[in-house]
Amino acid sequence: MKPFILLLLCLSQTVVAQQIETVTSGRKTSIRGLSVVDDKTVWVSGSNGQVGKSLDGGNSWTWYTVKGFEKTDFRDIEAFDEKTAVIMGISEPAFILKTFNGGESWKLVYTDSTKGVFLDAMEFWEDGRGMVIGDPVDGKIYMARCVDFGNQWQRTESSKLPVLEKGEAFFASSGTNVRPLNFEEACLVTGGMKSRIYIRGRLTDIPVLQGGESKGANSVAVWYRKRKPERIVVVGGDFAQDTAQAGNCAYSTDMGRSWKLPARGPYGYRSCVEFLGEKTLITCGTSGVDISRDGGNHFQPVTGESFHVVRRAKNGSAVFLAGSNGRIARLK
Repeated sequence: MKPFILLLLCLSQTVVAQQIETVTSGRKTSIRGLSVVDDKTVWVSGSNGQVGKSLDGGNSWTWYTVKGFEKTDFRDIEAFDEKTAVIMGISEPAFILKTFNGGESWKLVYTDSTKGVFLDAMEFWEDGRGMVIGDPVDGKIYMARCVDFGNQWQRTESSKLPVLEKGEAFFASSGTNVRPLNFEEACLVTGGMKSRIYIRGRLTDIPVLQGGESKGANSVAVWYRKRKPERIVVVGGDFAQDTAQAGNCAYSTDMGRSWKLPARGPYGYRSCVEFLGEKTLITCGTSGVDISRDGGNHFQPVTGESFHVVRRAKNGSAVFLAGSNGRIARLK
């Protein structure tokens, strides 16, 4: 390759990489829970009972160790404003807690000590309805719901839920393998020995890498037009081989009835995907961050830095990422 061409490529990659700005790092927590309320209000949750909050767009952070849950891994968080948020602790027993005073104290709103229980992700609708999903118990999806912004939860009867295949479960990697499908329903994606999407009571195969404990779909994102889902994008891969590019993304434009593979997929295993606009997506994983500007058909690498989760502001345009070692960054 000619030297001046190589220089241009390096400069181009540097410019792209500078779009990701780390705002804090070095804390002893692995962050997988991230909720961006607006351009100023950001909450995160992670291992070692840690919850963090910024009220100035990520410039400064306040950290809390949840009393009595110092060893709990809070894999997901949903924040509603600067004072109110819900966090999810994963397993045996599983916990959901809520704060009404900005993280100073937390109320236990749900617990389940069922053998084998392992919560993976939460999702909420604008009207306060919420859903938490977990790995199968007695072969069926674990699910609980609320209708009041997480104050009271009720476990869904197993008779109303589908049976998963042996070795099929959910990944608790970013809190985004459950998403609203519309304003009433949700869709879920599974991984492991089998990767499928659950839509309207049916499980349908997804053409992503599967067949092992570290393989499969990790995250799903939905773009809506006139209150109806127009495009569904799924990412995943193999977190044990996180630079492998095969089978780490698929997208559907017909409610999951058929799937397409991207012409150029993300550059490795990805644990989270998020729509930034009608055709623009950002995805992240332990081997880097990518952006697509054509609805998921072509991805361009942004940086090789490791992140677990990326979320856009629910009310605004800010985009934040978070990962291991307490690292939080924003997309400039």
